[in-house]
Parts: sequence; structure tokens; C-alpha cells
Amino acid sequence: MNTSSPENGSRAGALANRGVQAALVSAVLFGAGTPLAKILLGEVSPWMLAGLLYCGSGIGLGLIRVVRRSPRVRLSRAEWVPLSGAILFGGIFGPVLLMLGLSNMPASGASLLLNAEGVFTALLAWFVFKENFDRRIALGMLAIVAGAVILSAPGGANFGSAWPSLAILGACLCWGLDNNLTRKIALTDATWLAAVKGSVAGPVNLALAFLLGAHLPAAGNIAAALVVGFFAYGISLVLFIVAMRHVGTARAGAYFSIAPFFGAVLAIILGDAVTWPLVIAGFLMAVGIWLHLTERHEHEHTHEPITHDHWHTHDEHHQHDHAEPVSPGTWHKHEHTHQAITHTHEHYPDMHHRHEH
Repeated sequence: MNTSSPENGSRAGALANRGVQAALVSAVLFGAGTPLAKILLGEVSPWMLAGLLYCGSGIGLGLIRVVRRSPRVRLSRAEWVPLSGAILFGGIFGPVLLMLGLSNMPASGASLLLNAEGVFTALLAWFVFKENFDRRIALGMLAIVAGAVILSAPGGANFGSAWPSLAILGACLCWGLDNNLTRKIALTDATWLAAVKGSVAGPVNLALAFLLGAHLPAAGNIAAALVVGFFAYGISLVLFIVAMRHVGTARAGAYFSIAPFFGAVLAIILGDAVTWPLVIAGFLMAVGIWLHLTERHEHEHTHEPITHDHWHTHDEHHQHDHAEPVSPGTWHKHEHTHQAITHTHEHYPDMHHRHEH
């Protein structure tokens, strides 16, 4: 049997996949936040700005949940473990290591090394958390990362001594762990997860900024930083979590790695010149995205029985009855049970296809 659905549609319609769409918009928002944050850096210290950006994410998403009267999130004991790990590595260890590295090395080397987050995310997903991949996906990831590397160091990179570089690589490893741990709870309300992360990372980064002697900027700069953080760190993270549900951690990380390209494009709109590194990086990233979008992964596989709660339509994986009729193609959310099924069709390593190969 070979069918398609919004969650595992044919590769010809990969751009219609909710996960692919979410990953690309997430990259656009995060990438656009970089040149906007650069404007603010003239008035705000780097670590104070990082704290304000994260606070903007936590506060903004928290207010949205209040206005929408979002239901209270209840995690099982097992789910608190990956959430705690994601907050610890992504919200605390990562920023601390990045601070240690940035304070002792040139910015050119730091920008280049920060591309390692996408690499660590993919390697951990593939070899530690056993997410499937093939040569095409690996080559696509390499092309995207190569484009990001070229874009990050157009004039050559200066790394300074070894220890600051190792600290930044350690930060990237922490964020790679953060991404993979978050995927384990990606079915949880994404706005709640992102709000919790922002609420932890924001105060941590503000505390680090004050320890380094920073002071609060003017009220206008604070407001601007909070708004940028809400979109570039908050909404972007919500969409990244949605992407992980549908296409897996490594593929979502690959799409997200094109964020520097969108940041560079916005910088050009704001007045920067078009450069050859941007053109070459754009070509490499386009090749990488094409390799991912044209992936074909199909084989017989078995779904074990499972009961969970997430947004879905009545595709081949969701054939259950309702007390009230639900129109075909309508997205809705409730607890439901999947019966065991063995079939063959094209699929991503999404939330329903985390089987071994």
C-alpha cells in the first residue's frame, strides 16, 4: 500500500508538509532576528541582549497562552526527564559555555563555530537517538552546513587559542542535545515548551550579563529586544518543535541551518551589499534543500499500539471513531489510540515513524 497524508506526503509534495513549512518559516524568523539584533547591539551589551531576547520569548508566549486560555500542560514523570535535560543543556549550560568562548575569542571564529549546532544535532539524532538517514540526506546536510560556513566567514576566521573554541563547540553540543531531547516531548504543546525554555534562559542570561557588569538599556531598546525575541526566539522555536514532530530532528535542524542566509538577505534589504559568499552559500543551501525535499524513503514497517494526544487529521494512521462527526481533512486534537498496523508507504522519521531500520 502506498498512500500519502499531510504528515507523510509524497516527496513531490514535500513543500506541502507541515513540518517542512514550519522548519523553513522558523529559519526565516530566526535568521531575520540576527540583523535586527545587530542593530540593537550598538546600544545593548551582547549578554544583556541575549537575556532580553529570551525573556521576550518567554513573556510573549506566556501572554499568548493566557489570552487563548490554553489548557494546563501535564507531563508524565518520564517526560520531565527530557524537558529538564533540554532546559539544563539548552538554557543554562549552552549560554554559559558560549559566554566563556565569546569573551576570549574573535567574533569571526565564533560565528563559524556556531554552525556546529546543526552538525551536532544531526549526528546525535542519527547515531545516538537512531533517527534514520541515507546518503542523500547526509549530503544535503553537508551542503547546507557548507553554505552556512561560507556565509559566516567570508573574509577568513580567527579562532584565537584552543580553549575558547572548545567552549563554543561545547555550547553547540549542548544545543544539539537540547534539540534531540526536546523531540522526545515534541507532542507536548509547543507554545508551553517554548515559553518554559524562554522563562529559564532569559533570567539565566540576564544574570550572566549583570555578573559581567552590564546595565539595563533604555526602555525603547528593551521593548525592541523583547519584540525581536518573541518572534526570532519564541515563535521560531514553536515552529521548530512542530517541524521535529513531522520530519524528525536532523531534517528540521538541516532546514533551520539556512537561517543565516535569510539573515543575510534581510541585511541586504537594510543596506548591505550583495557578495559572492552570499551567492555561493545560497546555491549550496538550495542544493541541500533540494536533496532533502526530493528524498524517497519507503519500506514495510510496523506501528506498535500507542495512545497519545496531538493534532491530526483522519489519515491512514488515524482511523478512529468520534462521538461527534469530524469533516475529512479537519485538524483536531484529542487523546486517541493507534492499533498495531504493518504497511508500506513513503514517510519521514516523524512522530509515528520512529522505528528501527
